[in-house]
Amino acid sequence: MGRAFEYRKASKLKRWGAMSKAFTKIGKEIAMAVKANGPNAYSNTRLKLALQNAKGVSMPKDRVEAAIKRASSKDEADYQEVIYEGYAAHGIAVMVECATDNINRTVASVRVAFSKCGGQMANSGALTFLFDRKGVFKFPKDNHDIDELELDLIDFGLEEIGIDDEDFINIYTPFPDFSNMQKALEERNIVITTSELIYLPNDTKQLDENQIEEVEKLLERLEEDDDVNSVYHNMA
Repeated sequence: MGRAFEYRKASKLKRWGAMSKAFTKIGKEIAMAVKANGPNAYSNTRLKLALQNAKGVSMPKDRVEAAIKRASSKDEADYQEVIYEGYAAHGIAVMVECATDNINRTVASVRVAFSKCGGQMANSGALTFLFDRKGVFKFPKDNHDIDELELDLIDFGLEEIGIDDEDFINIYTPFPDFSNMQKALEERNIVITTSELIYLPNDTKQLDENQIEEVEKLLERLEEDDDVNSVYHNMA
């Protein structure tokens, strides 16, 4: 069938892999939200955000409902959120955000990833000064005027606004203003596709192509781990 078929097959498998990873992450978000504050999204803000994100990645309704049902059971495992820090090859700082039901398994897996890929883990809190905690909201551009939105939302913590390659508006806020911005967008009937808290580097480090490949080996290995939700770094 030729190279074109193989390329399409590889692309499709990669898409499916990314989709599966997103569903796993949101399933854990739903579980933690339900365990913390119950299965009612109207009174559980965290669950409401998780359901919103599930819709944003087209997670099937039956999978969402199953995740809520499982989380409501006393037999369902409790997930813990934990962040690991370390340096990849060439001094690139890496933050690894995890949700796990087995801390020992997760830390061992993350430690092996760093070790096998020429990096090393750091003590908790050692690298946080290199990153800022930000909230990011994403929604379709539609008929929104970006200049008007900027003026309208600046009092609610808007720090940066822009349009990405998929024609979605992305709004960034400082961590303390996350809830204020969420409420402001909802009051304006803006349907948020996804919202999350992320780590953005204060500065980035330039590497050559070979060095980038070395760092990406670690990043890819970490991202393939089911316990890892997100990986952040300061590589340009």
